[in-house]
Amino acid sequence: MLRDPVSRYLSEWKHVQRGATWKTSLHMCDGRSPTPDELPTCYPGDDWSGVSLREFMDCSYNLANNRQVRMLADLSLVGCYNLTFMNESERNTILLQSAKSNLKNMAFFGLTEFQRKTQFLFERTFNLKFISPFTQFNITRASNVEINEGARQRIEELNFLDMQLYEFAKDLFQQRYHHAKQLEHQRDRQKRREERRLQREHRAHRWSKEDGATEGTVTEDYNSQVVRW
Repeated sequence: MLRDPVSRYLSEWKHVQRGATWKTSLHMCDGRSPTPDELPTCYPGDDWSGVSLREFMDCSYNLANNRQVRMLADLSLVGCYNLTFMNESERNTILLQSAKSNLKNMAFFGLTEFQRKTQFLFERTFNLKFISPFTQFNITRASNVEINEGARQRIEELNFLDMQLYEFAKDLFQQRYHHAKQLEHQRDRQKRREERRLQREHRAHRWSKEDGATEGTVTEDYNSQVVRW
């Protein structure tokens, strides 16, 4: 599941602000975890409770930045968390392309902002039916956060790779959705044609039986008259 990068970033900030951490995450890549120098922490204590949005954005090591690209990409292509492995521009290009490629090769993915369409695609992809329809919740913790335009632009800049990935994902998602819809319409038309064909055959069979019964009655009446004559 992918999400609008700004909303996702704000949601993670609120989550961390309430005391959430990822201390148990190993961040394994190429068989090892990153060193403290490769992945420094953004806070000195046990957690980052009460962190302000500005503080959250100011930490250059914050894994919230471009999280969706990083989690979808093959990090081994860029030396994992070793930022000295290649220059930043080349690293970003490879990460984004890897994330797009991996997303495209997935049988299914959904978008948080399109719950009903996500449900439709999941059900058609895996031939499964959910008991109840997905619900689109437009009011979330992130939506309740009021930020000015400057803060929004800063978040978009910090997540510029995620912004590009999300645009790619939306386009790919809509393509898959419309393709699945077309296939469904084709199946429905084929089903209706088959039902009409069966109905025609049933009517023709019934009429044939009725005609045969009528002919049998006429012949019987004629024969009885001949005997009588």
